[in-house]
Amino acid sequence: MTNRLYYTNSELHEFDSVVQSVAPPSAGQPRAGVILQETAFYPTSGGQVFDTGWLTTGAQDRVRVAEVVETEDGRVVHYLEAPAKLATGATVHGSIDPERRRDHMQQHSGQHVLSAAFIELYQAPTVSFHMGEEYCSIDLATPSLTPEQVVGAEQRANEIIFQNRPVTIRFVSRDEAEKLGLRKLPPAERDRLRLIEVANFDLSACGGTHVSATGQIGSILLRKTETVRQGMRVEFVCGGRAVHSARRDYTALNEAAKLFSTQLWDVPGQIRKTFDDTKLLRKQRDEALERLAEALASAALNEQRETQGRKVVVRSFDDRDISFAKLFAQKVARAGVPAIALVASMTEPPGLVFAQSPGSTADMGALLKQVLATVGGRGGGSRDFAQGGVPPGSNVEQLLQQAAGTIGA
Repeated sequence: MTNRLYYTNSELHEFDSVVQSVAPPSAGQPRAGVILQETAFYPTSGGQVFDTGWLTTGAQDRVRVAEVVETEDGRVVHYLEAPAKLATGATVHGSIDPERRRDHMQQHSGQHVLSAAFIELYQAPTVSFHMGEEYCSIDLATPSLTPEQVVGAEQRANEIIFQNRPVTIRFVSRDEAEKLGLRKLPPAERDRLRLIEVANFDLSACGGTHVSATGQIGSILLRKTETVRQGMRVEFVCGGRAVHSARRDYTALNEAAKLFSTQLWDVPGQIRKTFDDTKLLRKQRDEALERLAEALASAALNEQRETQGRKVVVRSFDDRDISFAKLFAQKVARAGVPAIALVASMTEPPGLVFAQSPGSTADMGALLKQVLATVGGRGGGSRDFAQGGVPPGSNVEQLLQQAAGTIGA
């Protein structure tokens, strides 16, 4: 079992150790792995992602540690980015990426404070924690969260951070832990537990890396909430991530404010107004298109002579999409006189729409498939209405005339 130096000192970035064993690359793992007698590298565990950094040999060969994992038997494997001359018994110097470690300490300690705040204020326990590259999240065992509760938990968590309360580490037996009132007691797998305590606020069993005082977390910013299977998921960022996130949000909001020529706080209202205006314009456009299609259909029917007790309208639109072609065909078929509409849209992607008045004897679905089969197109429909796509480069006008000839127009 690897001796984990971060258990007692999360701020340890440099250490010396001895190679215990080397795992060569394999089909399942293309990178070589190194197991040390002791390490300050944190492996992915308990929702927290791994450290990265470097291993340096006595010959000053420096290789990057790309990933760190924990085996079932308690060893920590350091997977290397490139091949290295490391052998069992070799002395190495380890260097943790300090910025990555600091970020992870801020996020994980912030999670402890935030989870405790949700318990204190709303009796909403955390059931899982996830640390991603850009944001973190906790899942709470609660059916819902109001915006006021989200703000309240964020405010309480930041109060604890600004008070710069000590964060301490201690080790106790499981029997002792059961008497201490931990926020969450882990499964009975270990006789000795590592406890992280935020003074007079939170006590939890945890193997992660943490700050030594809450002020080092910087701040907590809650981003969003969503409903998940376990309850409610809360997305948050701490410290440097919170600053980066707030700056990105401000920049985006400021750009939006400039586009609307308004103040930052008025942007949501302007967006709502724009949506309402767009919705109204879309409605007016749809109404105008429907009137246009009806007028064109009426004119086409008036111009067309009746053949075999029906009128056949053949029409292609160079500047209208398939939606308008469909609308036009429907207006022809529902005009109150027996009629068939054979319509095409020439805009990309081109398409055909065939429609007939209810009760007519032709089969629009079969007709469309027959016509499209000659060019490799696809489509289908019912006896009274069918629609399909035409491959690029096809002679759409010829397809319409072919359809008209088939029904004897």
